[in-house]
Amino acid sequence: MHVLLVQTQGVSELAATPDQAPASGWLWFDCDYDEARAWVEPVSRITGATVFDDHLLNAENRQHPSHFDATPDYEMIVFRGLASADGPTADGRRWRIQTRPTVFFVFTGCLVTVRAPDSRTVTGMRRRLLEAAGGRQRPPESPQALMLRLLNGMVDRYLELRQPLTEQLERWQRMLLDPGRPFSDWYALLESRDELRRLEQLCEEQLDAIQEWRDERLEQARVAGEQGAQHPSGYAVQTDPLRIRASDLIEHVQRVLNHVRRLEASIESAVQLHFSATAHRTSEIMRVLTTLSAVFMPLTLITGIFGMNFEVLPGAHAATGFWWTMAAMAAIACGLLAWFRARRFLNSPERQLRRRRRVSASASQKEPRA
Repeated sequence: MHVLLVQTQGVSELAATPDQAPASGWLWFDCDYDEARAWVEPVSRITGATVFDDHLLNAENRQHPSHFDATPDYEMIVFRGLASADGPTADGRRWRIQTRPTVFFVFTGCLVTVRAPDSRTVTGMRRRLLEAAGGRQRPPESPQALMLRLLNGMVDRYLELRQPLTEQLERWQRMLLDPGRPFSDWYALLESRDELRRLEQLCEEQLDAIQEWRDERLEQARVAGEQGAQHPSGYAVQTDPLRIRASDLIEHVQRVLNHVRRLEASIESAVQLHFSATAHRTSEIMRVLTTLSAVFMPLTLITGIFGMNFEVLPGAHAATGFWWTMAAMAAIACGLLAWFRARRFLNSPERQLRRRRRVSASASQKEPRA
């Protein structure tokens, strides 16, 4: 467990837990999952607050969703951060997003973080604060400000997913609309859609937790202002920088959420285009087969007539009967093809589009120049 003293002149790491609150500044207790309850006794001694056992159980739950809760002594926020976003697998299609919770306990003059041992956001923030002890960077003015900084860093990691997720969507679209390779890996596509929906649900839970925290603080500040006194837990301290940071954090989560929803809509559109293209190709094949059937139907009728077993069949024993029959069949076939072409039954939409473009181009070339 790391204990940091945050003051206006800088941040320093304490070798031992103090017995009382510092005269100036505030404390940051940074713990990992294995130390989930090591901070309870010193924090209770310093702040005089009693930590509910249910909240401690929530802090130990690795599967807990993003959540906010408050007591008269402290606030608790559970925020699921990005653990890893494994790139496409060997087949280049599937994507895996792994998350884990970081728990924040906000007391008056004290902040407690319970996180994974390899959390890059929390350890990076602690390192930057210690390195900035010389005054190059202004330390957070309150535990709430540091919590918002950490939350903003966790959300920014989700913003970094926009490019790889967009590239994955483009791969799915190319595969769905590739006419040379019929698409068949629907299970992998379903898994990718489930990952997007899981990320959407995760963002909604994060947004609810942050908005509830902001609304709770605004409400407590309003009540304390009407009573002319400050709330004992410090809720009334709702400065403009905190409002700006909270609004910026909510806006970042909404950007991730909107991007995920756009990706979901794009995948749905790509699937619909895939089925539309498949139906179009099937229609083109059926059109060609229907045309060939219409051409060969009269020819089949002629061969059926001359294949009848009659004693006397006009032209059956003539020397030129076969050639006259073949010529008649060829003439009928050519006539039908010419009629189908005149009615544009044989012209595909692509060919008609190219023809209209050629006509438009030739007409534009013939226009007199001013």
